[in-house]
Amino acid sequence: MILFHGGSWGGGSLSQFRIACAYFASRGLVCATAEYRKLSAAEAEQLPPGVTKKRVCVTDAKSAIRWFKQNAAKLGIDPRRVIAGGGSAGGHISALATMNSGLNDPADPQGFDTDVVAYLWFNPAFSAGDKEDPEIDILRHLKANLPPAIVFFGDKDGWKKGWDVAFAKWKSLGTATIDLQIAPGQSHSFFNSDPWQTVTLIAADRFLVKHGLLKGEPTKALPAGGEKLVPPAP
Repeated sequence: MILFHGGSWGGGSLSQFRIACAYFASRGLVCATAEYRKLSAAEAEQLPPGVTKKRVCVTDAKSAIRWFKQNAAKLGIDPRRVIAGGGSAGGHISALATMNSGLNDPADPQGFDTDVVAYLWFNPAFSAGDKEDPEIDILRHLKANLPPAIVFFGDKDGWKKGWDVAFAKWKSLGTATIDLQIAPGQSHSFFNSDPWQTVTLIAADRFLVKHGLLKGEPTKALPAGGEKLVPPAP
């Protein structure tokens, strides 16, 4: 499993998913969080029209996934069973890194793709404004045959509007592999702290078991407060 942190494509920290990685490592997965290049405001201002600062993030994420696969023997992983994901901007980055055939670093090793078998997306930040740069616009790169994905959103999250557009397009393509889970009354990044961090990790664990990527029962216990994820309204 390789997870990418959020931070508006210009900040954030590897620490965001260290608890998640430690948990899934305890469940038998080899886990990594990956840093990626982020342009400064001055660098972003120098970009040509139609090119956004998000491109370099996607390119680096593709390199990270390829490095993971290239070092599969050392890491003890099956390169054909890599799970990817992330939170907010990191969710967007992981999606584009695995769906867009472009934005490749020419220095990357040859012969390693960025395909994955499943996604864990924590309020992925898809934006209508991305249409200005086709390379990072998720709507330009959607395919019907999406690997299984579990997606977490708070129903008060302002970023959910962009997700809803992408989700509707996936459904129009016949995609039936997305498990959307809603946290009632929660806003952006609700998953970063308990009790919702534990709730989402348990749900992600069960999702991975369902799809044959883990075995057994979650080793975390649900919080006593009764917080529950719910499916989206019809």
